[in-house]
Amino acid sequence: MTSWISLMVDSLPSLFWACLQFTVPLTLLSFFLGLAVGFLAAVARLFGPRPLSIFVRFYVWLIRGTPLLVQLFLIFYGLPSVGIVLDAFTAALIGFTLNVGAYSSEIVRAVLLAIPRGQWEAAYSIGMTWRQAMRRTVVPQAIRIAVPPLSNTFISLVKDTSLAAAITVPELFRAGQRIVATTYEPLIIYIEVAIFYLAVSSVLSALQTRLEHRLSRHDGHAEVAR
Repeated sequence: MTSWISLMVDSLPSLFWACLQFTVPLTLLSFFLGLAVGFLAAVARLFGPRPLSIFVRFYVWLIRGTPLLVQLFLIFYGLPSVGIVLDAFTAALIGFTLNVGAYSSEIVRAVLLAIPRGQWEAAYSIGMTWRQAMRRTVVPQAIRIAVPPLSNTFISLVKDTSLAAAITVPELFRAGQRIVATTYEPLIIYIEVAIFYLAVSSVLSALQTRLEHRLSRHDGHAEVAR
């Protein structure tokens, strides 16, 4: 038991550094880039011309219908066959961004459809353009509705980044694999890796709860003001 604790303590710096240097940046970059892609895809699908809407539908269908691991392999191992060579981190970033974009586009699309038509009409009635109505009226309301599902997507992404180990990104799980290869203690090391993911997910879940409570209080104040 003492040796296991000692091994966990010795492994802690390597795991923490891998998490800080690769897992966290990969998660943040993929999420915010994917969210931007998802927002543009949702707007294009709802308000864009038919060819663009069809293209977005195809993109969402393709990404949601294939495993994320396969997508990563296609980008990292498949694209060099046609002369496109990417380093592991860039390939993972592209893969996760496209994946988040497809799933978040469905969330954003549903949220935009949930905004009552009267809100659009009210904005137009006071002279707003479509862009102004979207920015000043629709998006602020949509954000409150979208926070819970998008927060869940973000937390899931933290765990999904472990798949980047399959294309040699030296993130948290990959660091654990390397330690196992030298210590031959898979049980204790993978338990420690799992604790890392659990700790990060728990902190994010707590932050999500606080954010939802704050938004609900603002909604309550808005109702009283009305």
